[in-house]
Amino acid sequence: MRYKNLARTLCVLLTPLMPMLAHAGANDYVTMPTVEQGEREIDFKWGTQKNRDGTSEAATSMGLGYGVNAWWFSELYVQYKRPPGQTNSFDAWEWENRFQLTETGKYPLDLGFILELERPKDRTEGYELTYGPLLQSEWGNAQGNLNLLIVHHVRASEDFNTELHYQGQLKYRQSPQFEWGIQAFGSMGQWNHWAARTEQEHKWGPAVFGKIRIGTHEAIKWNAAFLHGTSNATPTSTLRFQAEYEF
Repeated sequence: MRYKNLARTLCVLLTPLMPMLAHAGANDYVTMPTVEQGEREIDFKWGTQKNRDGTSEAATSMGLGYGVNAWWFSELYVQYKRPPGQTNSFDAWEWENRFQLTETGKYPLDLGFILELERPKDRTEGYELTYGPLLQSEWGNAQGNLNLLIVHHVRASEDFNTELHYQGQLKYRQSPQFEWGIQAFGSMGQWNHWAARTEQEHKWGPAVFGKIRIGTHEAIKWNAAFLHGTSNATPTSTLRFQAEYEF
């Protein structure tokens, strides 16, 4: 009964974010604001989605990262994509930099910042720049995250709007090995002139999390979610998974 009540509470807390905040990729993930100096990481992300027209597509990425110091984590990714009716192929390179701006747990809100530079295979897209604040707070065994991201294209031969995207999650830390909650991803459209509600992208659904220790300084962290699209501009459903080997 206690867990059912908590699940209802998570839904109530997250629902108001949907009309305010919802084009996220099939393998998009919630970025954390914390950094651990000296940590090395191999990161795998995968996702598949069913589109409104009945087609499906998938995305995969592999990354290698390092905690440069107590406040900067840098990671390089190679991305692959399977568009509808096509085979899996190289899509882009991405360089992600995450900065921790406050000491973990010192304030009611932990604050970080992300700066990503992506070089798509399709050179007409130029470079995709993503940046914005990473927010995290805790209430006992519950943890909430909200990331507000600006996505901007530079040196592109096509016209792209500068968009506002978001990532969010609420989870209950039942044990170090298993946690559960809700994740949400989406796009409001142009950052300073949001799209009509039917043209915005919003998807959210249940998520599970875990951590498996395999050595004194080694662990595998994972999370997965099944997301439901809540607008006609969003895929009907998305299944996403992420696993990180930390050493």
